[in-house]
Amino acid sequence: MTSRLNEAASADRADAARARRALKGAFTGGSLAAPATLVVLLVIVLPGLQLVRYSFNRFDPVDMMQAALTGANYVKFFTDPYYLSVLWTTIKIASLCTGLALVFGFPVAYVLARTQSRFKSLLVMLLVFPLLVGNVVRAAGWMVMLGNAGFVNSLLVSLGIVSQPVRLLYTPFAVVIGTTAVVLPYMILTLQSVLEGMDFSVEEAARNLGATFRQTLTRVILPMAAPGIAAGTMLVFILCMNAYATPVLLGGTGITMMTPSIYDQIAKANNWPFGAVLSIVSMVVTFALAIASHWVIQRRYAKTMMT
Repeated sequence: MTSRLNEAASADRADAARARRALKGAFTGGSLAAPATLVVLLVIVLPGLQLVRYSFNRFDPVDMMQAALTGANYVKFFTDPYYLSVLWTTIKIASLCTGLALVFGFPVAYVLARTQSRFKSLLVMLLVFPLLVGNVVRAAGWMVMLGNAGFVNSLLVSLGIVSQPVRLLYTPFAVVIGTTAVVLPYMILTLQSVLEGMDFSVEEAARNLGATFRQTLTRVILPMAAPGIAAGTMLVFILCMNAYATPVLLGGTGITMMTPSIYDQIAKANNWPFGAVLSIVSMVVTFALAIASHWVIQRRYAKTMMT
């Protein structure tokens, strides 16, 4: 009887010790996360709430902004064809750039993940190097490349493809090219990190069992890489939706996107309430479409893995 009581007491003491350790771990984890949570609260949440409050104010040409509680700014946005077209143009450009970044970035990420070359680190450094250059500098470089007297037009004329320079700058084409070039490294790096964790022996087994390259790609590689594709697509789409320097410098007056429109309303027209509405609409649409794309890719991944 005494031994059983001692065993029960030892078990109780062990359970109490485990509970204390769990509580200490939770407290330590909470303490480590507290600074980051505070930064997010101060830098993102509070300004966002302030922006929501501004969106219900009234614009005045003299006072710039009068405290009010009106939805007229939202009504103006959703009933104005111009701003709806700006939003739709932004979504189209961002979707196209995201798709191009995925198409061009996946093969590069796949090769980098599989290569055993001693120059792999150098290749990764070359991939990261464009991220060290500001978007304005890269956009200026594309302006030189795509101008009427730029490299592209000079090449087309010298090859006899065109008889005179083609208008490439200040067009949607220039914005798509420039934006895709900016976000491409982010897509490649995100995909590479996921592909490097894949077991490539599964791919080799599929080929040995008679699967064609297309079947291996669609039934093995892409489903296994789906988490990276979802993450990279979400990141790149958000960056494209919020691009500013590239659309302004390469698009000019030929194309208008949401972020330059927000800047024009706040910095030039001093219409903070309507600029806040544009910001909120842009954030909500970006978040909703990014989550939707992530959900679709993950669902397709799970469906493919089950079949």
